Amino acid sequence: MNSKFFSLDDEKQIKILNAAIKAYVQKGYDHASTNEIVKEAGISKGLLFHYFKNKKTLYLFLFDHCVEVVMEDFYKKTVMEEPDFFKRLHDMTLIKIELLQTYPDIFRFFEKVMLEESEQIRSDFQSRIKEFTASSSTWLFDGIDHSRFRDDLDLPKAIKSMMWTFQGLSEEYLMKAKLKQQELDYDKVFAESKAYIEMFKQAFYK
Repeated sequence: MNSKFFSLDDEKQIKILNAAIKAYVQKGYDHASTNEIVKEAGISKGLLFHYFKNKKTLYLFLFDHCVEVVMEDFYKKTVMEEPDFFKRLHDMTLIKIELLQTYPDIFRFFEKVMLEESEQIRSDFQSRIKEFTASSSTWLFDGIDHSRFRDDLDLPKAIKSMMWTFQGLSEEYLMKAKLKQQELDYDKVFAESKAYIEMFKQAFYK
């Protein structure tokens, strides 16, 4: 993380981060302007580039910071002592709904990140998202009661099928929202996710 940036007072940090989120959400990476960001934040361009080398550095920092903020809250709310995998998955879905209501601007930014087509940053985010997906899936299955799954089940393949389903579901809804130029309908996403959770539970549990 950027220690120089965090030496700023909290109010100025928030203004810069909110201005950057607004610009990137409205314009996307390629068309977002640092001139607009500094104007919205009420700072000089020189000050922005004192803390961030360029637009790409700011964008990557913003993504990492937003992930850290949301996931810190997510981990605090998640009960990892729950041994029932599908109960844990259901509870996590409810927590995501709560976080969406708490951080609506951050989630809109995440949507833009997932659909970002700029070649300047696409590879950076592909590696970040791949790393995050791997670590979160490991954490998701930590400490679950494997005895509840069917004895004849190939558990690693079952886990992969579930992860691919939820990943594909997210991508499908993101693409639909992009094509229709609408905001993502989270109510439908979560409703369908819960339906898949119940389906997998019936298929994979004894």
